[in-house]
Amino acid sequence: MKKLLNTLYIFSENSYLSLDGENIVIKREDENDARVPLHNLESIYVFNFMGLSPKLMSKCTDQNIGISFLNPYGRFQARVEGKVRGNVYLRREQYRIADDENRAMNYSRNFILGKIYNSKWIIERGIRDHSLRIDVDKAKDTSQKLTIHLKNIRNIESSDVLRGIEGNAAEVYFSSIDQLILNQKETFYFIDRNRRPPRDPFNAVLSYLYTLLTYDVASALETVGLDPYVGFMHVDRPGRPSLALDLMEELRAVMVDRLAISLVNLKIINEKGFEISDVGTVQMNEETRKTISKQWQEKKQEVVTHPFIKEKIQWGMVPFVQAQLLARTIRGDLEEYPPFLWK
Repeated sequence: MKKLLNTLYIFSENSYLSLDGENIVIKREDENDARVPLHNLESIYVFNFMGLSPKLMSKCTDQNIGISFLNPYGRFQARVEGKVRGNVYLRREQYRIADDENRAMNYSRNFILGKIYNSKWIIERGIRDHSLRIDVDKAKDTSQKLTIHLKNIRNIESSDVLRGIEGNAAEVYFSSIDQLILNQKETFYFIDRNRRPPRDPFNAVLSYLYTLLTYDVASALETVGLDPYVGFMHVDRPGRPSLALDLMEELRAVMVDRLAISLVNLKIINEKGFEISDVGTVQMNEETRKTISKQWQEKKQEVVTHPFIKEKIQWGMVPFVQAQLLARTIRGDLEEYPPFLWK
């Protein structure tokens, strides 16, 4: 089993990364600020424009350490990766499936089944844990509607119909998310999902965490030899990791939405961490990004029993295990892709 390593986040706009032997040296204003051993890392996220040395980039690509560049507000800019890894026959089969709508649907259905199932149980957990503080009737209605969508998915043969059900189910699910936000309601409220750029603090948190999840999933797919840019449900688009977006659908609610709600309800983040522009868009400040990133790393260290392999693993390993299961299905070792079903 792959070992879960650390992710290095660089937020300071004055930081520059260089290589010294087997260590990353973080320099700020021409002085060494910190040293980080490379063997402890699996990825680096850079949120500034100072960057890092070509020698360090080369070392990272040799050691399969992914480097993602984001702007200071968390918007993805670029990613540096090493040589394409994996069995060429596995990727060729992936491309054949992507070009065959009927075969691709066998995977797409299960991605969305996992997404709706996990969304339903986020609502059910809310009913169980906070029945005195939420509108239970509305929450139960949401859960019942999601159950109906789950029953209908198995009979779908058209990708357009599947996308329609997925969109409807997402709208139903998000209609109850605001109820689960129990504290700081004057700042953190949820009316609808908005992005590029987000127009309220809670959506800003979701967007940032979804970005982190996307590139964790993309890295997992690369690790098992799949091409994260050729998907089965999300159509090809230059620069878009379509297969990563496919696979992360089932993980959005359980890995991101739950964490975002907890950050607010436990008052780990607050209104001081967000800036509203003159045109109404919302951005997080550096300190809040650091706090959320730290919480994301801690979340990934928590242990969960995987519903398919029946083993206890860290949450951060879930994308890797799902990528493995997807690769095994594509190779023909599994009859059907098993989505991650959390309860």
